[in-house]
Amino acid sequence: MSRRLANVTLDNLDDLPYRCRRCVFWELDPVNGNRAIEAGDPGLEKEAWISSTLLEWGSCGKIVYVDGVAAGFVLYAPPHHVPRSVAFPTSPVSADAVLLMTAHIIPEFSGGGLGRMLVQGVAKDLTRRGVRAIEAFGDLKWEQPGACVMSADYLLSVGFKTVRPHLRFPRLRLELKSAVSWREDVEVALERLLGSMSPERALRPV
Repeated sequence: MSRRLANVTLDNLDDLPYRCRRCVFWELDPVNGNRAIEAGDPGLEKEAWISSTLLEWGSCGKIVYVDGVAAGFVLYAPPHHVPRSVAFPTSPVSADAVLLMTAHIIPEFSGGGLGRMLVQGVAKDLTRRGVRAIEAFGDLKWEQPGACVMSADYLLSVGFKTVRPHLRFPRLRLELKSAVSWREDVEVALERLLGSMSPERALRPV
């Protein structure tokens, strides 16, 4: 069984699950998101967001493939690229952090370590780019498979710490600065930092 990670681009955007390919929960503010859905063109808005973020900032997502089949993905970006982030009661995201927006593992591929592979891929990318931390909004009442907001319990289980509590949507943070300081062997450093992660439990799906 072969596995590989690829950056999300306009060329492989259609490899995302159809529902996720057309979802603009994070990419647009609530008002414009509703307008896009009513107009029937959220897929075009998603494409436009990916395009502009790639041009202005760089890689903003990863897709994991198993034997050539897309099995899961993750999206992330600086908070100023994510309009929905300001709608949360625990916003804003810290200026030195990148927002982990959402992630999803196709159910038939769950339990095989793909969640860990995605999270490590994001951390490696951001560490090499000098980012200090990853932040995310968690849902303490997460029950809906396929929800756009990740489970707070999952985030806590993989090393995130609560930086702003809330009864429903706490903001959590994973520091990467320790990994950045281990420049002599970034792969070993990230394995130390993330090796204990077991994200499948809550990345099924997010």
